[in-house]
Amino acid sequence: MTIGGERRTCYCGEVRPAHIGQQIVLKGWVHRRRDHGGVIFVDLRDRTGLCQVVFNPENLSADVFEQASRLKDEFVLAVRGTVRERPEGTLNPNLPTGAIEALVSEFDILNFCQPMPFKLDEYTTVNEEQRLIYRFLDLRRPEMQRNFFMRHKFYQVVRAYLSGQGFLEFTTPVLSNSTPEGARDFLVPSRLNPGTFFALPQSPQLFKQLLMVAGYDKYYQIATCFRDEDLRANRQPEFAQIDIEASFVTPEDIFAAMEGLIVRIWKECLGMDVPTTFQRIPYPEAMLKYGSDKPDLRFDLPITEMTDFFADTQIKVFAQISANRGRIRALRVPGGAVFSRKQLDDYTSFAGIYGAKGLAWFKVLETELQSPLAKFLSPEQIGELKQRTGAQAGDIIFVVADREKIVCDSLGQLRLKIAADMNLIPEGSFSFAWIVDFPMFEYAERDKVYTPSHHPFTSPMAEDVHLLDEYAADPSKWNTGHPDDNPLRRVHALAYDLAVNGEELGGGSIRIHRRDIQNKVFRAIGIDEEAARTKFGFLLDALSYGAPPHGGIAFGVDRMLMLLLGGKSIREVIAFPKTQSGSDLMLDAPSAVDDAQLKELFIRVDLPSER
Repeated sequence: MTIGGERRTCYCGEVRPAHIGQQIVLKGWVHRRRDHGGVIFVDLRDRTGLCQVVFNPENLSADVFEQASRLKDEFVLAVRGTVRERPEGTLNPNLPTGAIEALVSEFDILNFCQPMPFKLDEYTTVNEEQRLIYRFLDLRRPEMQRNFFMRHKFYQVVRAYLSGQGFLEFTTPVLSNSTPEGARDFLVPSRLNPGTFFALPQSPQLFKQLLMVAGYDKYYQIATCFRDEDLRANRQPEFAQIDIEASFVTPEDIFAAMEGLIVRIWKECLGMDVPTTFQRIPYPEAMLKYGSDKPDLRFDLPITEMTDFFADTQIKVFAQISANRGRIRALRVPGGAVFSRKQLDDYTSFAGIYGAKGLAWFKVLETELQSPLAKFLSPEQIGELKQRTGAQAGDIIFVVADREKIVCDSLGQLRLKIAADMNLIPEGSFSFAWIVDFPMFEYAERDKVYTPSHHPFTSPMAEDVHLLDEYAADPSKWNTGHPDDNPLRRVHALAYDLAVNGEELGGGSIRIHRRDIQNKVFRAIGIDEEAARTKFGFLLDALSYGAPPHGGIAFGVDRMLMLLLGGKSIREVIAFPKTQSGSDLMLDAPSAVDDAQLKELFIRVDLPSER
């Protein structure tokens, strides 16, 4: 038997001084090859790390050594050698195996490698498109392997914790029916039922509710979910989430169990202790103070409500916006009076990305307020502006006036940008918060309708159910008036999100468990009784057969791992991700299929002629 057919004695990264004098068999890839004075040194790599192996002509026959001289990067080798201490002055303290090396007595080349499209130890200079085309090579890099070791460990921690808490792991169907959950469904044609389609699940939401009706009490699943939506930087068409549901629970029960999960993950994956109780921030407060329902709390730059203040000033545009029921809010930046005019122009342009038509500013100097708008404020008003925002000499106050969403988006994003520009964000820290008291519905400006803020199965607060009846009594009356007057605007949901460092880690709610209330919610979002029966007949039936109160949450696996690893993109923690346009460059997918397959499915593709 050749050395290639023998079982390896250990992994490359596991060799230690305790092995000195022992003969070992290693298998892996040539990570780096060096010739020194007729002796060949190879860093042999496998998933655990590197081990230096030495090809010395004094220990090998001429033909074997000649073969070793032809080794190139990424050749696959099996080597037998004796472990010895590295000569004095050649130790590498940066490697776990840096004190030893293996003197090779024989080896086999198990496979060759053609010239690489990029070097695996110079990944920072490689175009991401190249990395995705050759993802099977990109995944060999130690930096990427570290990510997926963490992903494996993360899964083990999650499963151990949830199983220890009495949650049962389930697998729910991937071929499901199409339901309105906020994004387009991926559709799968059914050959056996011509003209009909399955949908890939956006989440296991309805299945986990049905498991609660079935009496399983505590459920979890690490589920693959699918959403056909326009992709942003950290979105993928298919993604993983930790899906959790429990019966007879309150939000506080969910918070306690999930805080325990987060504490365990951070401790076992990072060795970091995080507080065992996270702060709770009502949604209106989060949107006011931070302009976001996933605030970054690692730094202190709060936003201040100033609508009533500016409504009484001589600044006409502000008074007009206030009269039209808009919002005017201010962001005070300590030390910001040093911003140059170019910086102010850049920040104005940045706010414009999020819809702001302008960005007013007031520099607070020792004896005056410097701003093109300062002349419209009386001395008393200047004093009140400083007092309400907490501004001191040397600060700057930014102001945005517009519809509430634009004010929140622009000031919230400006807050993050300024914090990054001024190095106010501490690295390596995590600040968790539960966002609670969400609105049940949000107004869609384009379609002039209300849609669920989370999903249509979220329970309204008990004290707000009467508002659904108030709306249902005469929808036309409310739909033609100002959206803020609509009773649906005042319905609060038993929903909650967990935010950390400006990211939404997960979100959930207490669910509707009564059929009559589910019907009220369906009516409020325009799903009549017939449509509800067609799309959700099984759920409505289930709610009629003793459904218990229940609730749950789902965490984004990829986003959580990105945060744990200090990354900037979820593509770094997904083995085979899609691009921002939703394509797989390695597989060249999606791709066309032949006419025979389409005919079998009774499908005809009719593309616009310009394509």
